[in-house]
Amino acid sequence: MVTRRFALILLAGLPLPALLPAPWIGLLLVAGFAVFVAVLDVFVAGPLTAVRLTRSGDRTVWLGGTATVTLTATNTGRRPLRLHVRDSWVPSAGAWPAQHDVFLPRGAHRALEVKLNPVRHGDRPAVLVTLRSLGPFGVAYRQRGRKWNASVSPPWVLRVLPHFPSRRILPEKLARMRVIEGSAVTRGRGAGTEFDALREYVIGDDVRSIDWRASARHNDVMVRTWRPERDRRVICVIDTGRTSAARVGDAPRLDAAIDAALLLAVLATRADDRVDLFALDAVVRARVSSSGKMDRLIDAMAALTPAPDETDWTALASALLRRDQKRSLVVIFTALEPAPIVEGLLPLLRRLTARHQVVVAGVRDPAVSRAAVLPSAPPPDSSSVPPAAITAADVHLAAAAQRVLTERDRVREVLTRFGAIVVDEDAGAFAGRVADVYLLLKATGRL
Repeated sequence: MVTRRFALILLAGLPLPALLPAPWIGLLLVAGFAVFVAVLDVFVAGPLTAVRLTRSGDRTVWLGGTATVTLTATNTGRRPLRLHVRDSWVPSAGAWPAQHDVFLPRGAHRALEVKLNPVRHGDRPAVLVTLRSLGPFGVAYRQRGRKWNASVSPPWVLRVLPHFPSRRILPEKLARMRVIEGSAVTRGRGAGTEFDALREYVIGDDVRSIDWRASARHNDVMVRTWRPERDRRVICVIDTGRTSAARVGDAPRLDAAIDAALLLAVLATRADDRVDLFALDAVVRARVSSSGKMDRLIDAMAALTPAPDETDWTALASALLRRDQKRSLVVIFTALEPAPIVEGLLPLLRRLTARHQVVVAGVRDPAVSRAAVLPSAPPPDSSSVPPAAITAADVHLAAAAQRVLTERDRVREVLTRFGAIVVDEDAGAFAGRVADVYLLLKATGRL
């Protein structure tokens, strides 16, 4: 294969035939010289079979961070090599630089660093590496493989963990949880508590806590004290169906759900609660139990992507309505839209709330709330600049946005009547609101 220098040689020799009596002979001479140089360049260029490629570097990175992966090229042959290396990744990996020029003496190796700034979470694989061995004149080259675009690539996959912006409010939520756990040590809170110890009865104790057998043994009135239960179960259900692909701000709705689920999972794990993940659309995408470790949960969330299918909630119902299922806190992250809620989740919600404490959490698009409000005119005596005239398109847009908000309010009311706690919040405060509901349930002894 030839490079641009081959064309430059031909262009530089074009004036020569005009000086000769037979121009066509000059053209043949120029073309023959260029071909001779190209053939000589290919013959002198080192063989690519002597190049060995390996990779090393980061395997995981949080979305928004930078990872470094090193491609090491080793010359195992007897001749030096002038290489042009093109390291290609999927576009969403944000790899830079993509091309490297390197000289490899015999037996030498060179490390070529690639910086990755991914723009989406999930697995970002290396696609291919194209190698070209250039001759000393840079006119022609050898390329690995039979085809011009043949390539080889050492396997490497970068796992991009989901964005976790609510991490900044995690210390404040943990401090509140410690306060709640400290106040819950005052015995006797809630009906679902574990036995702790016996003590003498004092005025104000619940008479239902009196242990009559222990009172007979001690010749005094003894009451049972209780402590908050540990090893509660929190199940994060993430809807990855078509509604999760809707954009809220500059990110899909699914990203806000993953962020809130991560914050909730960290809080529950610190409280010694068991956290499970259940992600589904038309099929079950993930079903993971953290067992006190967040790594498996985070990896499972990183692989979640929206699917263009309606969510089938029957799989969730069959998993949560088993006979041996312990009462749990089930947090369902989905869109609060009438059609998918009424046709999919609502028929199963009554049975779910009878067995579990259910929270339905949906992200609200602040753009819809802004569009529902028409700009108002200033008072007549105001010196401010009057707003632009309101057009018919503005009125229609506001009416449509208001209708969406009204339907959302009706969905929230129906879910509440069916016994679920509803979280309907903008993306910026969504994760914090879900965490507040969890802390409130623990503070009131309902979890």
